[in-house]
Amino acid sequence: MEKKAYLMLENGDVYEGCAFGAEKETVGELVFTTAMTGYLETLTDPSYYGQLVCQTFPLIGNYGVIPSDFESRKPALKAYIVREWCQQPSNFRCDGVLDTFLKENDIPGIYGIDTRCLTKTVREYGVMNAKITYTEPDKADAPSLGSYKIVNAVKSVTIGQPELHKAEDGKYNVVLMDFGAKYNICRELVKRGCNVTVVPGHTTAAEIIAMDPDGIMLSNGPGDPQENTEIIEQLRILCREKIPTFGICLGHQLLALSQGATTEKLKYGHRGANQPATDTQTGRVYITSQNHGYAVVADSLPANARESFVNANDGTCEGVTYTDMPAFTVQFHPEACGGPLDTSFLFDKFIAMMQEDQNNA
Repeated sequence: MEKKAYLMLENGDVYEGCAFGAEKETVGELVFTTAMTGYLETLTDPSYYGQLVCQTFPLIGNYGVIPSDFESRKPALKAYIVREWCQQPSNFRCDGVLDTFLKENDIPGIYGIDTRCLTKTVREYGVMNAKITYTEPDKADAPSLGSYKIVNAVKSVTIGQPELHKAEDGKYNVVLMDFGAKYNICRELVKRGCNVTVVPGHTTAAEIIAMDPDGIMLSNGPGDPQENTEIIEQLRILCREKIPTFGICLGHQLLALSQGATTEKLKYGHRGANQPATDTQTGRVYITSQNHGYAVVADSLPANARESFVNANDGTCEGVTYTDMPAFTVQFHPEACGGPLDTSFLFDKFIAMMQEDQNNA
């Protein structure tokens, strides 16, 4: 017999559905993603730490669980919300079912609710907190959900010890600062001839400089970028070394903060695989994968920074190029799995930057 589950929002709205995954009451920040594919990548993206994730695409789980598609060791999200979950997946790579995966990772799920209505509510009122429970909730308790806040996000998802990933013919040595890195960032670097040393997000500038890297990669990650004051200070020190640097998502925000820019929380963020980003130099629009709730304030960029991409929907900053150091960053995900791969050329740009630096040494 299906067990009832309830989703109560901070504004008092209540959605009745059915439980799957782990049976566990939880509170978190409610967000939605519009991606039609790649639900496994969504489930294992560390950037969803502390969040209840709603999939707008109605059918989830139809190709099962495929470990080789994971983007991290385990999920970091608080709960998973879908319209319909497929109990009998069909795919030649399938190695399990979604319900079992969620149970094994202690992640509660709820299905059978109107995810379209839920998404429209978040778009209208903005990101808010929500709770999953198994007894009909008292709406009078809804305002108390506002006290929940995501804290220590990067510390909670970063790697514990450094890891080395070698390329077959490694020509470049790259340090990847893990703020909640997706596996595919490392994969994209390795296949381009980079030996990648993944280090914890709190690694000091002195420790990284001692490794004598050809380049530094700043990864994606969860939470409020302004919370990471120690990391921001270390990046400020690193920038003085003029080491070729490429930042993605949270890495983009942290580098901007280290140079004196500011960030702001978006009304409901950009999460999905169809976000248009416009190159400010050429006017070309790229379709990108994104997952972020904060953005760099373009008007706050310092004199040594040029806005390189903007979101074609709302005009927010999607990329920065620095003029006084070999560094560039983007808000979107050029390593995107399951896609789109329109901006994977940015990894080639990073390689070219390291090559030029070697030639000038």
